[in-house]
Amino acid sequence: MSAARPGPARAPAARAQGPGPDLVVGVGASRGVRAGEVAGLIAAALRDAGLSPLDVAELATVETRAAEPGLVAAAVRLGVPLRPYSAAALARIVVPHPSDRSRAAVGTPSVAEAAALAAGGQLLVPKRKSAPRGRPAMATCAVVRREPQAPGPGHRMTPPGGTADPGLPQQPHVHPDDERHHLHHHGSHAPTH
Repeated sequence: MSAARPGPARAPAARAQGPGPDLVVGVGASRGVRAGEVAGLIAAALRDAGLSPLDVAELATVETRAAEPGLVAAAVRLGVPLRPYSAAALARIVVPHPSDRSRAAVGTPSVAEAAALAAGGQLLVPKRKSAPRGRPAMATCAVVRREPQAPGPGHRMTPPGGTADPGLPQQPHVHPDDERHHLHHHGSHAPTH
């Protein structure tokens, strides 16, 4: 007889059909956190929610932890930027799970949820902690689906595998930090790689 796994296991979801990555993963961390702990936590949170890592647009955290090697390496593994926010900015965001411990450590009652919500959006995965064996958790994360960006006038986007049809009105989904998209502005090609 085998031991039961906690909760139902889900296969990772395929990348959502749509204009591009739209998930923001807020990450809180203790000093010295390892990249494997952060990456493992994010992977489990996404998998358990039926979300794909291919839909992650960025990681976000408090600026006092933005240079933490484990967070930087986790962002590199996912191929996304790590966006820092000031503790003051994060402290203004209302979250479902504030923490006195976080407030004492970094000056805001939330890092993971507040950083994920900082640019707006819908909280899909509330704060959860990593679960290393034999020691306390050193990472937390929360996942938000950000609000769609309103396209600007006069912009055209080249669809994947094709070219923009000048006879059709086309609007871009702009990802300033995402190097996988090619944006056409007034008919001139501006690669972002």
